[in-house]
Amino acid sequence: PEIWAYGLRNPWRFSFDRTTGDLFIADVGQSAREEINFLPAGTGTGANFGWRIMEGTQCTGLGGGPPCFDPTFTAAVLDYDHSLGCSVTGGHRYRGASYPVLSGYFLYGDFCSGRIWGATRNANGIWTTTQLATSGFQISTFGEDAAGEIHVAAYSTGAIYRIAAQ
Repeated sequence: PEIWAYGLRNPWRFSFDRTTGDLFIADVGQSAREEINFLPAGTGTGANFGWRIMEGTQCTGLGGGPPCFDPTFTAAVLDYDHSLGCSVTGGHRYRGASYPVLSGYFLYGDFCSGRIWGATRNANGIWTTTQLATSGFQISTFGEDAAGEIHVAAYSTGAIYRIAAQ
């Protein structure tokens, strides 16, 4: 009863959408893929995100459990390979008022490349992601202030920046 979810390798930040209660979990991959997992509010316990069998949307070949793409797995909604970065940093869904163009986007980044992405879900439940910026620093974390504005922290300097639309 203590285990709420399993099948995560190395979750690096999770957040709840302040409006819907939906859960986002960024999970650092082993050697090939970085992933974003999503659970709608009220989903309940027992989700298996598939790690050690799956890394993002790809089979690892490591074995030791159900087969690849087993229907009991809760599949990652987004993933990317190591040509775009090497360590996902989870963020927050934007619910601030300063930049309406970002409303509803889940913002997340990559520690190694400094890229920042925004992800949205369409009416059919399909997630798409767009690169919004390259920060120029290693992204250690994202934060959300009381007004729903998103901030990002630079690992090497400790500087904190507010996300802004252009």
